[in-house]
Amino acid sequence: MEQLPGLPAAAFDKEDRSPDSEFYDFPRFVTHIDDAAIAAVTAIYRDVLPPGGAVLDLMCSWVSHLPEDVGYGDVVGLGMNADELARNPRLTRWFVQDLNSEPKLPLEDRTFDAACICVSIQYLQRPVEVFRDIHRVSRPGSPLVVTFSNRCFPTKAVRIWQRLGGPDQQRLVGAYMREAGFSAVTERESVPPFGDPLWAVIGRG
Repeated sequence: MEQLPGLPAAAFDKEDRSPDSEFYDFPRFVTHIDDAAIAAVTAIYRDVLPPGGAVLDLMCSWVSHLPEDVGYGDVVGLGMNADELARNPRLTRWFVQDLNSEPKLPLEDRTFDAACICVSIQYLQRPVEVFRDIHRVSRPGSPLVVTFSNRCFPTKAVRIWQRLGGPDQQRLVGAYMREAGFSAVTERESVPPFGDPLWAVIGRG
């Protein structure tokens, strides 16, 4: 399936074509951005994710960066490593799924009040298909929050991502969202003079 009109399929190739399940076979109990960037993610979540709502945390790990003083309803995690997901204290339930192999979520329509993807969007090879299914499982008007920095596992990031910088990557994620049916797409950024930059794209289902 064509992900975006005008982009060749090769735009979503990776240098390392081995199964992603092999790459994520062992847990990595580390954070992939610095404390200031994590705080920026948490601030966006505090502002955008509805308290008490059901939240879908996609491409999740052992931390979700949700505000500690805000309670949510069901927090469902989807990730690639069971050990990491089992360690995450914010998840009420979780499951392992490789979205590059299977972009369809085993979840019912209009179940969630918000969805988020933190520092992982660069690895999606079928982003529009994934976003369309996020749209399907989201209630009308629910936000999808995608945050990212300039760090990645380069052999696993898709080709087009590595050709772009932060603001252009924001525009690319916004194009994914619009193609998948999201609207009212907005951007935010936190780019300090030192430390990890943080860019965000927010769309409404």
